[in-house]
Amino acid sequence: MLDIAEVAEKTGLAPSALRFYEKKGLLTSSGRNGLRRTYEPEVLSRLELINCARRAGFSIAEISRFLVATPGDTALRAKMAEKVAVLHEDIARLQRMRDSLEHASTCTHEPLIECPDFKRRLTP
Repeated sequence: MLDIAEVAEKTGLAPSALRFYEKKGLLTSSGRNGLRRTYEPEVLSRLELINCARRAGFSIAEISRFLVATPGDTALRAKMAEKVAVLHEDIARLQRMRDSLEHASTCTHEPLIECPDFKRRLTP
């Protein structure tokens, strides 16, 4: 069993975030150790999924629905497919930015943003 402070330390989340996730139904504590909530060790992988989804732009409500989804939930599957398309666009945009910045870090063109190679890497 992990108490809330241990979970917070291992995940980098504030205890208040863990309590919020629990209130929203994303987590379930397994009990208490004195005044502190305790969690099964599996909560760490669930929090990794939640954090990944949050960074990808999912709302708490979307994550909540995703965590209880079944294969027959066609509406949620359609939303997931839409999100996949958006993520592909985001990934492509971020890769272009990464490539441009990587080039700019060694480029000698003045000014850097006028470099044809830099500009070419930014465009889709």
